[in-house]
Amino acid sequence: MAEKTIKTIRAKVVDTNGKAAGSITLPETYFGVKPNKQLIALAVRVYLANQRVGNASTKTRGEVEGSTRKIYKQKGTGRARHGAIRAPIFVGGGIVFGPQPRDYSLKFPKKMKKQALASALSAQLAAGNVIIVSGMAELKPKTKVMAKTFAAVGSTKKTLLVIAKEALAVARAARNIAGVDILPVSDLHTYGIMTHGKIVFMKEAIKAL
Repeated sequence: MAEKTIKTIRAKVVDTNGKAAGSITLPETYFGVKPNKQLIALAVRVYLANQRVGNASTKTRGEVEGSTRKIYKQKGTGRARHGAIRAPIFVGGGIVFGPQPRDYSLKFPKKMKKQALASALSAQLAAGNVIIVSGMAELKPKTKVMAKTFAAVGSTKKTLLVIAKEALAVARAARNIAGVDILPVSDLHTYGIMTHGKIVFMKEAIKAL
């Protein structure tokens, strides 16, 4: 049985000075699909839900510290009728219907996660927001040098830099640049792609997809 052929598309590559440096083949499975807005929205919702810690907690009147003794007698004082000092109407008393620890995490099948990622990448590529840069690993690992590179390649908006796993020097040089977030290609997710105006890929990161 013949192996299934994966269709490919071509994309321009620029060097660190913003000049043309050839082209690269992109797998259509990631960059050539029809964007599914509903799936992208679902992936973003799942990602944000899974970032919630869910450890907010309050104590009820049965959990706060204090006596359960009636604070004064029921009748004869002319004052309102009260029981324990731990009642919710008193300062320091228990909380009624307060938040309790809960798990906000949502499940997202791997296949749908991959499809959402492909939809997001394809949408950004079609919008002209994907920039592929060669030679970043050879740059002097300085923030000033990296900032000049981003300006040269036309990345002036909020930028996501997608690096190859081993490009730690590039990450260190770029991490202090305002408006630039960094992700290894192995950690790439739909939310990160859709919340940045420009996606700058190291050429090596494309090969690792």
